[in-house]
Formats: sequence, C-alpha cells, structure tokens
Amino acid sequence: MLTDVQLDQFHTDGYLIIHGLLSYETDLQPVVAEYDDVLEKLIQKWREKERLTSTYEGLPFGERLISAVLEAKLPYDLDFDISLPQTKLTSETPMHHGPAVFDLLRTPCLLDVVETFIGPEIYSNPVQHTRVKFPEPLLPEEIRSGLSAQIAPHQDLGVIVDEADQTEMLTVWFPVTAATLENGCLGVVPGSHHQGLTLHCQSQNPLTLNQVCIPDQYMTEPLVPLPMQPGDVLFMHRCTRHAGLPNLTDKIRWSFDLRYHRIGDPTGRPWFPGFIARSRAHPESELHDPVQWAESWREARRVLSQNKNVTFNRWAQDDPRCA
Repeated sequence: MLTDVQLDQFHTDGYLIIHGLLSYETDLQPVVAEYDDVLEKLIQKWREKERLTSTYEGLPFGERLISAVLEAKLPYDLDFDISLPQTKLTSETPMHHGPAVFDLLRTPCLLDVVETFIGPEIYSNPVQHTRVKFPEPLLPEEIRSGLSAQIAPHQDLGVIVDEADQTEMLTVWFPVTAATLENGCLGVVPGSHHQGLTLHCQSQNPLTLNQVCIPDQYMTEPLVPLPMQPGDVLFMHRCTRHAGLPNLTDKIRWSFDLRYHRIGDPTGRPWFPGFIARSRAHPESELHDPVQWAESWREARRVLSQNKNVTFNRWAQDDPRCA
C-alpha cells in the first residue's frame, strides 16, 4: 500500500519511484536467464547467415550482445522485444514472449502497487517493451531504433490512438541493469501531466529519426534525470512528458516499460493482445498460461501481416504545426 505522501507526490509530479520493490533474484534473474537463451538463438541464426566468425561464448550477456552486433551489424531489438513493430511487419517478424517475462508482468508486488492506483480490476495493456539500449558511440546507424537508442521526449498518451484518451493508463518502468545519467536513464518533466496532451510530430533528428515526439518548441522545461537501480520501479502518469537519454557508456542499459489500466477500458492499440492480470471480482478470468499469452501475440502478428491498412498514429504527418 502506498502512503498518502507517495500518492500526493504522484498526483503533483506525475511520477513516483519505489526503491527496491522488485527482487533481483526472484523477479528479474529468471528474465535475465531467459534472455541468455534468446541471445544464444540469435547468435546461432547470425552464424548460419555467415555474419559472425565467433559465438562470443563465455562473455556476459551485455558484452556478448555488443560484440555480436558490432560484427554482424544486424538488428537485434525485435528479437528481444515483447511487442510488435508498427511498420514493416511480416508473419516472420521476430518477437519474444517467454514464460519468465509473462510472470514478470504478473509479479504480485508490482500488481499490488498498480492496484493502489487504478483499483483491483487490472488489465495488462499491450503497449509494452523491453529496451536493450546499445552504447550510443558504438551503435551502427543501420540498426538504430527506439528500442536500441535514445528516445525523444513524448507522452505515452501521445503514442496510442484516441480511443483510449479516457483510459487511466499507468506506465510502469524499471531497469534490469543500473540506469544512470551516463548510460541513458529516463528523464521526466515533473508536473507536466497537468498540461494534458500536447502535439506530437515525426522526429527529424537523425538520432531519433521517425519517432513520434513532442516538438522542441513545446518542450520549454528541462528534463529531470531519474537514476535507478535494478529493483526500483517508476510509476508514471500517461501525460507525463519524458524521454530516454542517450547511453554514452560502453555497456548496455536494459529496461522494461509496461502499462496497466482498468479492465474493460480501451487499450489505445486494439490490434495487439492484452490480458487480465488481476481481478478480485472474477479471479477465474485472470490469464495464468504463458503459452496462451504467447499464442495471442503470434495470432496478432499473423493478422497484422495480412492487413496493410492499420493505423497506430493519431497525428497527421502533414500537420502545419510540425513544419
């Protein structure tokens, strides 16, 4: 349960960090182990394509990934992500929906705090990602993306469609590795959620190209960096302005961003599958099967790969305010 002081801080600033909420050994380590297997399969795939001369076996996860990517110069972000891209989607687009990640989305202590914010009927929103942020100075330009590099300033409400404008969507962000100012922790504008939704445009910055973001002229207040350690969890309002800062170190920075809202409310991305994570009223409706969760994403991929008319963006690219 959150204290009145914590709730007041969230309502005032638009975010709240709870330190040490997650256990690294119990909650995060199983995910790290699962991703070791994902990386192993990715490296074997690149070896079969003759893009690697070594498997870099024996290196820690981050060092192994960096070494393999620098040699292969192939994208890795979608192989690790727990969602699907919005463009160039095919029936073979890689994604990851393993049982350890599914358990992470349903971690009881996480849902306990979410329940304090939105009540006991909790839906896991499908706007969810894992971001293994590559060292910016080393990142090959051909594989730069919002999952591998810095993230331009935006609001989470600004990157979904308007069906969910009244949905009280709660963002839950946490690092798997330490998130520091040097390696690209999150930066927020405290209190910015009181201003409501603002204009978003396609970024023209080469470092954040094609991202939907808030234009510079609307970002009149500075970002406040939020360094965090593994186990710390950030809860954020859907209209809080924030960005992922650049990773200027020689190591990866790894994080998850998840979203939750009340059961029955629109998700803002209706083509992607969410699930009931907790229901005090109807516990039999909760999803407990990771295989079913993974299958729902495979089915979404199949349908979307055949449908070229899906729109994920509420903003008009020719909006004169974006010029």
